[in-house]
Amino acid sequence: MGCLNDLIPFCLIVWGQTQIGGGLASILNATTPIFTVLAAHWFTVDEKLTGGRSLGVALGFSGVVILIGIDTLYCAQADGFAQLAVLGGALSYALAGIFGRRFHRLDVTPVQTATGQLTVSAVLLLPVALLVEQPWSMPVPDAAAFGAVAGLALLSTALAYILYFRILATAGATNLLLVTFLIPVSAISLGAFFLGERLEWFHLLGMSLIGAGLLAIDGRFGARVRHRMS
Repeated sequence: MGCLNDLIPFCLIVWGQTQIGGGLASILNATTPIFTVLAAHWFTVDEKLTGGRSLGVALGFSGVVILIGIDTLYCAQADGFAQLAVLGGALSYALAGIFGRRFHRLDVTPVQTATGQLTVSAVLLLPVALLVEQPWSMPVPDAAAFGAVAGLALLSTALAYILYFRILATAGATNLLLVTFLIPVSAISLGAFFLGERLEWFHLLGMSLIGAGLLAIDGRFGARVRHRMS
């Protein structure tokens, strides 16, 4: 899990974003649910590909593209290797979701799994960071930098992975990794509410498509509608 969920995607996506824009990287990262649906179909017995899931993934991905901006795709030829790197990170996330299902069956708690994953990935990445970044040659970070790192470590990483493994145990890999569709929705919504950024019509259209995609993949809403009509 340390390799699949941290080391590989962190390195590939971070390097990819040094070569391509954040919008394009967000769209490429939003292929994670697509890879997850396909991987779950082949490697699990209880998360097989259905028409509803296929439709939901297509709607959700279309919503992300519209939300980020279709014009972003015009930059898709900027750096092919960087794009493949981000796609590789998305694939690694998908495989991690499938692999991580086993910990619930082994009675390993979400806290234990998150702790083990992050500890091992930190140990594996430490020599790489020392070799590539050479931190001893850099100036000492200020208090704001340490605060930012602490916030990212405690909230966006430690707490996030505890929730990740808890949801994975109860909802499955496919439903868990649909969160990738919601990242641009959250970013744009927070920007509108707290930074005064303007919500355009295509933002609302993209959010609506993502919402429809999530409902289609969940399946319960469609089942209720069919039940009432029958």
